[in-house]
Amino acid sequence: MRLNSDSIQNGKPIPSNFAFMEAGDPIKPAGNVTPHLAWTEVPAGARSFAIAVIDTDVPSKPDDVNVEGREVRRDLPRVEFVHWLMANIPLECRELGEGACGEGIVPRGKKDPVGPPGSVQGLNDYTGWFKGDRDMEGHYHGYDGPCPPWNDTIPHHYHFHVYALDVESVPLETGFSLAEFRDVIEGHVVDQATITGTYSLNPKVKA
Repeated sequence: MRLNSDSIQNGKPIPSNFAFMEAGDPIKPAGNVTPHLAWTEVPAGARSFAIAVIDTDVPSKPDDVNVEGREVRRDLPRVEFVHWLMANIPLECRELGEGACGEGIVPRGKKDPVGPPGSVQGLNDYTGWFKGDRDMEGHYHGYDGPCPPWNDTIPHHYHFHVYALDVESVPLETGFSLAEFRDVIEGHVVDQATITGTYSLNPKVKA
């Protein structure tokens, strides 16, 4: 299977229009637009599709994150951060246009994000990130784009995965987690394709 995008080039910096925040002094809200994705060369055994967008470079300890006068070290162990989960995308859907599944930042999270008919979307990790923030705390469904720490010393890598599954649907309900997603697609993936983009809010870092 092959994944293409008019919005993101594999191995290149992600344009800020598709990010949650963009660089500035201070950083400022960005477009948060869902990018264009199109997948081809679908295997004959496919019956539906699923999408996961994951940042694999998130600091494992938050002590230095966005703290003035400090930096997030390069050698700090990194963990995953979910930016988008979608399942039960019908077989006839082979493309999502730019902005087709939402745009803009919604404080407290999008309650019912747009998606292909029959699809279901999970929670992204802004749900946990904003916990305790009286203005932003909520359940963040669907897509919310990159917002790495502005003082991180490495660029973050965002992996846009599209999976072809051998079932028409998987037993997931709105608000599912990455663990639930991985559990139900296990053994059903007949092919997959990935585009990886980079992003940084640190002017000292080349994304």
